[in-house]
Amino acid sequence: MTKLKLGPLVDDRPVKVSVELPGPLHRDLLLYAEVLARETGQPISDPVKLIVPMLERFMATDRGFVRSRKPRS
Repeated sequence: MTKLKLGPLVDDRPVKVSVELPGPLHRDLLLYAEVLARETGQPISDPVKLIVPMLERFMATDRGFVRSRKPRS
């Protein structure tokens, strides 16, 4: 089984954002949603909902970004 960086999605109050994705990225997003659904057993009704957790995960694991958020003493 593939180990993905995303886990089950948390249902949260959304804020509407419009974004335009290149075709290859959209196809990869659809494929990622299929793999995640198989791995978690949770069907993904709208693969676009993966974008937020992916961005959150990316920013949480970006060491430079995390360091820049820490208060300097």
